Amino acid sequence: MLLTYRALKRRALAKKLAITTPNGIDESSYVRIGGIDQWLSVRGEDRSNPVILELHGGPGASNLIFTPRTRAWERHFTIVRWDMRGAGRTFAAGGAEGQGELTLDRLHADALEVTEHVRTRLNVDKVLLLANSFGTVIGLRLARNHPELYSAYVGTDQNIVGGGRDASAYQALLARLEKAGRKKELAKITAMGSDRTAWSAHEWAEHAKTVVTTDPLTYDTMKTVVIRSLWFSPFHTLRDLRTYLKAQTFSERLGPQAMTIDEYAEGTAFRLPFFVFQGESDVLTPPQPARRFYDEVTAPLKDFALIREASHFAAFRHPDHFLDLLLTKVRPVTTGEAVGR
Repeated sequence: MLLTYRALKRRALAKKLAITTPNGIDESSYVRIGGIDQWLSVRGEDRSNPVILELHGGPGASNLIFTPRTRAWERHFTIVRWDMRGAGRTFAAGGAEGQGELTLDRLHADALEVTEHVRTRLNVDKVLLLANSFGTVIGLRLARNHPELYSAYVGTDQNIVGGGRDASAYQALLARLEKAGRKKELAKITAMGSDRTAWSAHEWAEHAKTVVTTDPLTYDTMKTVVIRSLWFSPFHTLRDLRTYLKAQTFSERLGPQAMTIDEYAEGTAFRLPFFVFQGESDVLTPPQPARRFYDEVTAPLKDFALIREASHFAAFRHPDHFLDLLLTKVRPVTTGEAVGR
């Protein structure tokens, strides 16, 4: 019965995703990037709309599963979803042994290649860079170093590692564990210490899992938004779902690498419009460090907004609200015209 319902739901979502407009685009294929085949999905109802290149989180967690939730975005933007090496269909194509070098520098180089491919394929001068969660680690570097390629930067679930100076999320987790009387987990997280640069990949993943399961709003979002999107994805078979989760485990090694970054040292000067839209109650990437970094940023134009009743995955829990932010704050900057819903 459960599998029958899943099949019916997937069929209905696939119908909803059909793009039938005369100037629309719906392409999915492997592209040779960084020496391996990497998966790109390009969808939108009008090729003349601004192009968004999305950098997904995880690491290793493809955003392809969220396509039904963001269907309305495709009326106003052409959305390019890329499964990074170590994620989604890219991981599925080559397996663990076929991912090559898995480092932040390699992902940065891959992202530049993807950007050039998209600019050529869609015949656009610049693309709008939209990064969420782990993807913001790569996104900040791209936006900072290559303003000639991107019309603006939008970060959500924005990571600010800041050289390890901020331990507020870690301390908040300890407080939640202590209040809930979860002594075993409290001892484990305490033993790890607050220095995230010293964590192993397993410890990094354990910390993230504990954060998610100790905060009611985040845990609810994981169940109702993430897991539900994964289970009913019209793009993923049951085998694909297993591979999707394997990819995340494989990519955990990137977590500790990201913890060595100091965004302040890398620079707060951006030569392109800069936006941060953060979940007001995010406990995984709290809004306070993101706001402090934003306050230090110099940019031709910048804006910051909190998304209410949202923790992590804010853009996908409230996709309509996020679209409003894109339309009222971002698109007018990239197109030079006012756009409403």
